[in-house]
Amino acid sequence: MAARGVKRFIALLSSMALALVIALAVVSFAPRAFGYTPFAVLSGSMEPELPVGSMVFVRQVDPTDIAVGDNATFYRSDGAVVTHQVYEVDPVAQTIGTQGIANKNADGTIMHDAEQTPFSRVIGVVSFCVPYLGFVNAYCTTMPGLLVVVAVLALLVAASIVLDRMVPDEPAGKHTRVHARERRS
Repeated sequence: MAARGVKRFIALLSSMALALVIALAVVSFAPRAFGYTPFAVLSGSMEPELPVGSMVFVRQVDPTDIAVGDNATFYRSDGAVVTHQVYEVDPVAQTIGTQGIANKNADGTIMHDAEQTPFSRVIGVVSFCVPYLGFVNAYCTTMPGLLVVVAVLALLVAASIVLDRMVPDEPAGKHTRVHARERRS
């Protein structure tokens, strides 16, 4: 009886793990089909609006359509991808001025980024944000994270196969026969 419970538990875990892997793949790849690019939020410069560990989904826009207050994702001069709030758009110089809303000066005002961002380095604007998904995505896209996911799935499949061979399935009519005997008594 206990072996059947373990078998059901392993089957449930396997189904949940497979559903999680499929969900992660859908969340990571499906938005691209609709023009959104996902990026993990790795620093606290935009908290609380974009919490660390979130995933932002960025839509490509013409830089002249960016408005003050938008959260723009862009390449910094050193090549790093950053998402900050726009405080200025200069169509003549073709640049945007950005700021991390959590980066404060000594007087408590928001500190502007040191350099203006040319339109050519703008990726797009944030359309929506999913908390915590960035942590999962950042881990699962590393080699150790990928190995852990594959190992867990392999172990669950192996456990399911072993339990299938060791524990016989319950006959389909067993419950019906037991209930019929109870009614006769």
